[in-house]
Amino acid sequence: LDEVAAWQHRPLEAFYPVVFLDAIHIKIRDGAHVKTRAAHIAVGVDLEGVKHVLGIWVQAKEGAAFWASVCAELANRGVKDVLIVACDGLTGLSEAIAATWPFAEVQTCVVHLIRASMRFVSYSDRKNVAKALKPIYTAANAEAARVALEAFAESPLGAKYP
Repeated sequence: LDEVAAWQHRPLEAFYPVVFLDAIHIKIRDGAHVKTRAAHIAVGVDLEGVKHVLGIWVQAKEGAAFWASVCAELANRGVKDVLIVACDGLTGLSEAIAATWPFAEVQTCVVHLIRASMRFVSYSDRKNVAKALKPIYTAANAEAARVALEAFAESPLGAKYP
């Protein structure tokens, strides 16, 4: 437990070009009951491109107020600046990030964007649409992504799901 506590409170680097913030909902046993909890994780990418788990927190639910406390804790542990924070579209999360790192660019994670776009696609077409969208979000640059988007728009699936 002492090693875990030391890891949880260790000093962090002053700068991370990219930080990922997300939560996963997990089932945990609490005595005789099984409860759902949100395991929040912060992953920072350093200047060499190496990913570091900055912290893991377990709470009853995910919320912007809790994420604000996570950002403040990371800043207190030494993270002075972040260029890009990739996260989900949780209401209030952008404001929580801006309060800690005002110049950070907040981007919605590609996985969350794809998941959100699939809400408008019938279940029977989801695999085909996901496959057709992949050349867009894996494109090497904006121009290649634009060409891939236009190709999708002209396809039968693009006509069905504009």
